[in-house]
Amino acid sequence: MVRQGAFGNLIHGEGAYIHNLDYWHFNKPKDSEMTDGAYTKMWRLHENKRKANVYPTHGLGPICQAMNINRGDKMDYLTAMMGNDFTLKQRIAEKAKEDPFFEQFVGWEMRGNMDMQMIRTNKGRTILIQHDISSPRPYSRIHQLSGTKAFAQKYPLEQIAFGHEVVDEEKMKELQEKYQPEIVKRMGEMAKQVGGHGGMDFMMDWRLIDCLRNGLPMDMDVYDAAAWSSITPLSEWSIANGSAPIEIPDFTRGKWQTNKPVDITLNEGGTTQVRNLKNSDSEGQMNVK
Repeated sequence: MVRQGAFGNLIHGEGAYIHNLDYWHFNKPKDSEMTDGAYTKMWRLHENKRKANVYPTHGLGPICQAMNINRGDKMDYLTAMMGNDFTLKQRIAEKAKEDPFFEQFVGWEMRGNMDMQMIRTNKGRTILIQHDISSPRPYSRIHQLSGTKAFAQKYPLEQIAFGHEVVDEEKMKELQEKYQPEIVKRMGEMAKQVGGHGGMDFMMDWRLIDCLRNGLPMDMDVYDAAAWSSITPLSEWSIANGSAPIEIPDFTRGKWQTNKPVDITLNEGGTTQVRNLKNSDSEGQMNVK
């Protein structure tokens, strides 16, 4: 929709990683060496001592791609804020009463429940990123775009609007058909069969392999990785300094002004085929070739 002008000029975007990870925070390793379990050496608890957005990329990446960050626009600066910890420290104390293993974590000062980063781009757009992994909230990545002509949001409800009211179900289906990306048209149903986050894993793997086989640029490059990941230390500095504005480095060294936007049309490439691999243990598996 962005590429075809449905939003007009993009004004604002929002993304998040809001995911109640209580079970995973306390899913301890199975052996004394702390190497066997959901999270080696309880790294999640260790990581969540840090007063920063420790996972900005999940929410930020899609917004950056829609806004052509590093490909026509760039993130200039951010200001970050974090609230208090209302749950993690208390949950550690509760778990320690049930299991002596968790006594080693009692008294730790943990990150706040919610942290937010407000980012301004060179073209004057704004981005809001949220991160909360310790509140009893439904999962959400938000994934919201607002432009001069339209608005769309993925979570918690899928909705599109061209004014004050969101479109009805019939109009939504019409828009989904009209703007369905080519990769979904080609691989969508097959991806659902294969699974993996609802088929997303398969589609990403297919796209990666197809770009490599056809010598095409990756949808995400090292400059994207650096820019998106830099939000972690930059948010930490801003939070530690009373939400002071912090400049976001230009890792492209000015190339953002001439870099081309990500091409999602499949006009180039799109040649990677998929075949069924059948064996005695399963009805069939999909594999790219």
